[in-house]
Amino acid sequence: MSYSFKVTNKQWLVIVNPNSGKRKGEKDWVIIHDLLKANNFTFKSMFTKYRGHATEITIQMLKAGYKNIIVIGGDGTLNEVINGVLSQIETPSKDVKIGIIPIGTGNDLGRMYNIPVDYEKSIQIIKEGKSFIQDAGLVSYLKKEKEYSRYFINMAGMGYDALVAKKTNLMKEKGGGGPFAYLINLFLGLIQYQHPYLSIDIDDKNLFQGKAFSLSIGICKFNGGGMMQLPFAVPNNGLFDITLIQKVSKLKVIANIKNLFDGSFVNMPEVETFTGKRINIQSKPAKTAYLETDGESLGHSPFIFTILPKSIQIISGNPDY
Repeated sequence: MSYSFKVTNKQWLVIVNPNSGKRKGEKDWVIIHDLLKANNFTFKSMFTKYRGHATEITIQMLKAGYKNIIVIGGDGTLNEVINGVLSQIETPSKDVKIGIIPIGTGNDLGRMYNIPVDYEKSIQIIKEGKSFIQDAGLVSYLKKEKEYSRYFINMAGMGYDALVAKKTNLMKEKGGGGPFAYLINLFLGLIQYQHPYLSIDIDDKNLFQGKAFSLSIGICKFNGGGMMQLPFAVPNNGLFDITLIQKVSKLKVIANIKNLFDGSFVNMPEVETFTGKRINIQSKPAKTAYLETDGESLGHSPFIFTILPKSIQIISGNPDY
């Protein structure tokens, strides 16, 4: 499909995921539509119809001339838009301004940039237009013996984090989900979890070999609906932040879950933090470590992470960013 109409710099593309937030995208679209109109936005709205559709829409509409995008959905919808922005060649990625009206389960990037779930307030932040250019990440992985790659702007999780994301996504597909879905699966996943053996190279130096509970790599601080797994992350310093939790007892995990929300879990002796630009992760045996990025379940090890400095422009309500 191609588009031949002329787009001005004041026009917005609004990408709506009708299934986000237990179909809040569909139910509340009339309210959001009217608020955008009341705030004098000129826009074209498009609804996603299947997984990956937001990426396709983004690529096609950037080709048509749009440079301003509002994402109405959760972190997964935003991730699809980011993959569209970073995979196309029509427009420099950092010239595309992205606003967020968060309606998903986690809304962790909204939390990072102080974007509230209140529609009127989030639209006001977009209208004010204060933006911040942050880093992005690219990860390669395997799925059914084939290599894939995916961009992300928040966080990638491996080990236990990937298992919890997978269980949460399955719950959402069955109509469950909700704000406590991730927390519920944190407990449920402990029953079946087996610690993978990981070898981790950061900037060509081997910094860890052994059994791990979880590994988080990213640009921003939060995932899982407010858990601060990368408390020291700076989103535009050209470095990944890395948090490794080595093998730990399940009882100790339960006792420290509350500390995930303020980042104080990093004081545990089993936790190490690093920074780096390129990360290579192998598992033994192969295929025993799984991956999620921005809450989306992907494939399995081996993984290679590469940082893309200052490549995405996000509209922010955070005075620090």
